[in-house]
Amino acid sequence: MAKDKNEFVNQIADIDTDFPQWYTDVVLKTELVDYGPVKGTMVIRPYGYAIWELIQQQMDARFKATGHVNGYFPMLIPQSFLMKEAEHVEGFAPEVAWVTKGGTEELAEPLVIRPTSETIICDMYAKWTQSWRDLPLKINQWCNVVRWEKTTRPFLRTSEFLWQEGHTIHATEEEATAEVMQMLDVYRDFAENVLAMPVFVGQKSEKEKFAGAVATYSMEAMMKDGKALQAGTSHNLGQHFSQAFNIKFLDKDGSLKYVWQTSWGTSTRLIGGLIMTHGDKRGLALPPKVAPIQVVILPIAAFKPGVTEKAREVAETLKAAGVRVYLDDSDNSAGWKFNQWEMKGVPIRLEIGPRDIENGCCVIARRDNFEKKTLPLAGLAETIPAELDSVQKGMYERALAFREAHTVEAHDRASLIAAVNEGKFVRAMWCGERECEEQLKRETGISTRNMPFGAEPIDEVCACCGKKAKHVMYFAKAY
Repeated sequence: MAKDKNEFVNQIADIDTDFPQWYTDVVLKTELVDYGPVKGTMVIRPYGYAIWELIQQQMDARFKATGHVNGYFPMLIPQSFLMKEAEHVEGFAPEVAWVTKGGTEELAEPLVIRPTSETIICDMYAKWTQSWRDLPLKINQWCNVVRWEKTTRPFLRTSEFLWQEGHTIHATEEEATAEVMQMLDVYRDFAENVLAMPVFVGQKSEKEKFAGAVATYSMEAMMKDGKALQAGTSHNLGQHFSQAFNIKFLDKDGSLKYVWQTSWGTSTRLIGGLIMTHGDKRGLALPPKVAPIQVVILPIAAFKPGVTEKAREVAETLKAAGVRVYLDDSDNSAGWKFNQWEMKGVPIRLEIGPRDIENGCCVIARRDNFEKKTLPLAGLAETIPAELDSVQKGMYERALAFREAHTVEAHDRASLIAAVNEGKFVRAMWCGERECEEQLKRETGISTRNMPFGAEPIDEVCACCGKKAKHVMYFAKAY
């Protein structure tokens, strides 16, 4: 018996009334992830991992284009390494997972399963750095990390997740600062031009910066429930770690100096951001550049002679043009297939039946705006890639329009809180004092996100406490 046309959509909670459940339903029912047997872990299923592979490939190309190389460092870190940088150990201690036994024997020194790799990489950099000729050293690694989170949600916050972390050392402060800003812009470009996810970039507050950093810069994306997602960070580590780990080099002037250091990272959290930026009542909506399947081809009345064969021919034509294609020639009903592939977020559905073949055409349906149109079969190798480009651009423009419509200015505490509680980002003046920031978060759940670069002042006083203002700040509730 044919399945009801809306059966799959009905299995997803309403995005407008229960956003958290909608998110959970989407990641499970589209087979992006499943829950692991250890609390707080996730199993990334092939469809979800294919998205991560596309993110990796395109981001890695950007890293290499900016002079970075990949390496790999051990996941087990001696306890003594973590203790060398005071702010770092204080920041990560609550999330650390420990290894205290090897087989049946107690270890002489407990080991940390990496929550991040600054310490072990610093130890190696100290060995590898002798003179100015060894600098800069710019290594990225793709790996997993473990942070013992209390509250978890697939992709957004899990006890183990996948990420990339770049670590660089430089001869001068100026070079390190340029690196931090360059990588922040690489992230911004990737988020906006590949993920179709508009972001605000700027500096984090002292309270929100990375443990052990001089300064942290972030990109903040708005999700469809109005909350912020910190989608990537770039850290200026100054000489904190180089002094703790004695990373010195002989400079051109003959003197020994400490290196200047940076680190920067993004993770599988980006997939959560994709889901919550573009998803809708029907499930996922994936930008073509990271969609594992860009076009799904559905033969209509496949039992009739020549239909499936023509669909295969079209599939091969598109594959040859570099399009990621899937031919669904299963015996499920057309309605079932429509809902299935819409829910999985495939950018374009291409339908071809006997009448289409007679007329030398096919029908396509776009996932982003549900527009349907007829295209001639001749020239699909050119028209489909152009349609995919249009989908990519349209998804970014809609996400940007949504963010702009949900970003407001506030001039006092009451209006700031009211706007955030309505699902908005708020741009307001801030005094820069930790006590003010902590009180706001404790009482309302609202946090500072980042201070945009070169922003014109809005008021003279802080919108939160009324004291003299120092910075323009974005405020929001956040994941």
